[in-house]
Amino acid sequence: VSRGFDRLLATQEQYVEDFWRRSDVVVENIRPDRTQRTTVEIQQAVRFNLFHILQASARAEDAGVPAKGVTGRAYEGHYFWDTEIYVLPFLAYTSPRIARNLLAFRYSMLPQARARAKQLGHRGALFPWRTISGEEASAYYAAGTAQYHINADIMYALRKYVQATGDEQFLWECGAEMLVETARLWLDLGFYSERKQGKFCINAVTGPDEYNTVVNNNAYTNLMARENLRYAAKTVETLKSNRPDAYAELVETALELSEPKAWARAADNMYVPYDEGLKIIPQDDGFLDREPWDFQNTPSDRYPLLLFYHPLNIYRKQVIKQADVILALFLLGDTFSPEEKKRNFEFYDPLTTGDSSLSSCIEAIVAAQIGDTDKAVRYGMAALLMDLADVGGNVKDGCHIASMGGTWMMLTYGLAGMRDDDGTLAFWPRRAPEDNARLRF
Repeated sequence: VSRGFDRLLATQEQYVEDFWRRSDVVVENIRPDRTQRTTVEIQQAVRFNLFHILQASARAEDAGVPAKGVTGRAYEGHYFWDTEIYVLPFLAYTSPRIARNLLAFRYSMLPQARARAKQLGHRGALFPWRTISGEEASAYYAAGTAQYHINADIMYALRKYVQATGDEQFLWECGAEMLVETARLWLDLGFYSERKQGKFCINAVTGPDEYNTVVNNNAYTNLMARENLRYAAKTVETLKSNRPDAYAELVETALELSEPKAWARAADNMYVPYDEGLKIIPQDDGFLDREPWDFQNTPSDRYPLLLFYHPLNIYRKQVIKQADVILALFLLGDTFSPEEKKRNFEFYDPLTTGDSSLSSCIEAIVAAQIGDTDKAVRYGMAALLMDLADVGGNVKDGCHIASMGGTWMMLTYGLAGMRDDDGTLAFWPRRAPEDNARLRF
């Protein structure tokens, strides 16, 4: 028994050592007076977050990563889009085998996603908003099932994984089929609107911001759906030209020759809201028409708003739970100029409550990209300490695994200026908060 335990301990030590070799992020020479935290404390917080991602994802085999990992029972162990958007980028670059497992698990859910789409009267497949087995487990459609963007989020993660790893075999064997079915869903869900000059519109959906539900033309959803449609069309055409064997398997799913062109046309004509006066992207068609929330007279102990105000009171107002347009500015970074990012960030930042743990990391990244170092550091520290400092007041329910993944993105994409747009890895670091500060990963 002793020798068996020794072998087990040795393999565990080897596994963990290898994780830190691949995954560690090292910070040096951060002045305490800027963050009120010492460099040692910041380093400990970074590793605390990375360790919990390790714990939550190391055995992701035929399973997903729950929102709370293995630290708590909140959300009943369900997992959401959090995994694909906030955790999978870290895994794709540091633990690609696990990233592949997670995407393969989504692929195994495709039959249930097809059934869900049919139940809602759509073609294609609609992945569940929250699930364990592939069945939809959300009881509230407005802030649950209406978040159709989960389809595009999963396909965004697929593309990120394939570009980061070069694993085109997975794309041919599993990803292409998911792309076909999700593209079908978008084409069926949207329509060409005469009132929008023939643009392709998507109505009655909810974006990442759950304080604005069942809206028309949520900008995040439309932008991400456009990427989904384009990637699907491009992948199918590539298969047809270069991998006729894999293309033949797609044809068996009743793929019609006209479908990829229809997807590309919808993508090229996707409607994205834009306000000429403010020169920003409205979060949705009606967002700018809503009455602004009275932040000045909202007591600090009445946040998060959803715990103290009826949803209808929130839905009528111009107020944001979590980064929505700002998230799109980050994920689709090469689509927008620095000036566009700056205008949109400065408009939406005061309207965002931070009621979601998924906001701070994204706001930190975009703040860094537009050169607002103070906000980049402030939001970055909020993300870094989300659980250790109990920023949201709910760590008793478990750690925020997605926010922890967002912390890695904040450090790499934000402060270090990493870019991987369209599969091209580049760095455009902003000036460090301190002249001799260092960040290594």
